[in-house]
Amino acid sequence: MLYLEDIQIGDRFISRDYLMTLDEIKQFAQAYDPQVFHTDEEQAQSHPIFQGIAASGWHTSAITMRLWTECFPVAYGLIGSESNLRWPRPTRPGDILHVEVEIVAITASKSKNDRAMVSYVTHTLNQKHEPVLISTTKILVFKKTFKHCD
Repeated sequence: MLYLEDIQIGDRFISRDYLMTLDEIKQFAQAYDPQVFHTDEEQAQSHPIFQGIAASGWHTSAITMRLWTECFPVAYGLIGSESNLRWPRPTRPGDILHVEVEIVAITASKSKNDRAMVSYVTHTLNQKHEPVLISTTKILVFKKTFKHCD
């Protein structure tokens, strides 16, 4: 587990690969984002933007979250306070995704000396090293000396 003392600006974390399947795209979309360009291959072909089936951006975000938790194991969890994200291109069936995280800022708490806000930029990349998600996120990170209530 990583604590505040273990993290520095410029640190980078890279996840494992994750294969996006057609079935997974359709299942996620049916449950959470039921638009035809996520659920129907034939109708998606005639879409003016996607021109084929594409994963929901929220699905790509959920996979990014999974990969974050595996490659960036922060003590007490990834407790987010803010995130700004964009999807510069669609995630497609067969894409192999991975995330690259870089720490860009650490801001100590003014009222509690056992924690700080850590900002990082994430690029979720496909097998061509093209970004399918870019985000800037702030999380709460604790020092090893953090005292929690039992």
